[in-house]
Amino acid sequence: MKKQGTKIVVVGAGQVGATTAYTLLLSGLASELVLIDLNEKKTRGEVLDLSHGIPLCPPAEIKAGSYPDCEDADIVILTAGANQKPGETRMDLTRKNIAVFRSIVPQVVKYAPHAILLVVTNPCDVLTYVTWKISGLPSSQVIGSGTVLDTSRLRYLLSEHTGVDARNVHTYVLGEHGDTELPAWSLTSIAGMSMDEFCSLTGTYQENLAKQIRDEFHDKVRNAAYQIIEGKGATYYAVALAVRRIVEAILRDEQSILTVSSLLTGQYGLYDVCLSLPCIVGVNGLEQVLPIHLDDEEMFQLRASAKAISNAIQILYE
Repeated sequence: MKKQGTKIVVVGAGQVGATTAYTLLLSGLASELVLIDLNEKKTRGEVLDLSHGIPLCPPAEIKAGSYPDCEDADIVILTAGANQKPGETRMDLTRKNIAVFRSIVPQVVKYAPHAILLVVTNPCDVLTYVTWKISGLPSSQVIGSGTVLDTSRLRYLLSEHTGVDARNVHTYVLGEHGDTELPAWSLTSIAGMSMDEFCSLTGTYQENLAKQIRDEFHDKVRNAAYQIIEGKGATYYAVALAVRRIVEAILRDEQSILTVSSLLTGQYGLYDVCLSLPCIVGVNGLEQVLPIHLDDEEMFQLRASAKAISNAIQILYE
């Protein structure tokens, strides 16, 4: 008998996991929401707090659970792991979080072999690869949140620069969700025009997107997490919204183009590494990695980003 409703499991009830659960509850995307964490007391507290808001949200059931509760899940979101500390890079987290995932992923797959696994824990790209390897699932079924958040950050900055609604700014941040990521300036546009064309046309308070401005925006996007961590200890609001957007694309089979992290199988001559490129995302998870055209400098940066991730995988995992 076919199950009714949509079930989402969030593994990890820390700040990212709890905020993700809150965002999903508000969205109405799930009829059943399960939180799993080693700290059962905290998980029960988060669930109780969220439950008190259910009468004010779209109908849903939420509970604290364990790995058997992954059964029949449509999506399992992996947010568990050590927190990134001030001054610590995402790659510094790798050894600790690979060990965490070695214990989590087999349990999830045991009970939810058909679920889409969405990796949010950092370093996202390395852990997406590790999850794919450990799980034995098809690569289309294992994706990372990738640079969906980074792309959103860049769109916000470009919106502030031009005065145009951020939803009408089109751009991508590619590669690693981290220090080697790159903005695809050659693909950045508003109303079908390049940024320089748009700024020249609209004039007045806008400036052309000169190299120093592009470099400044790149630096702000790349270092945003460090700045937020220094200020408040952790990032969780915007990443939870990025996760909600990916979940929405999957559950509604939107065939949306999002820069999720996925396994490359020859695109741009890159193999056996997970990183972010524009991908079609739908009910099957990763539907297709799009072979977009990048300029020579962007291709150089993309290959350098892939090499950094691949080196981390080889040194710390294999």
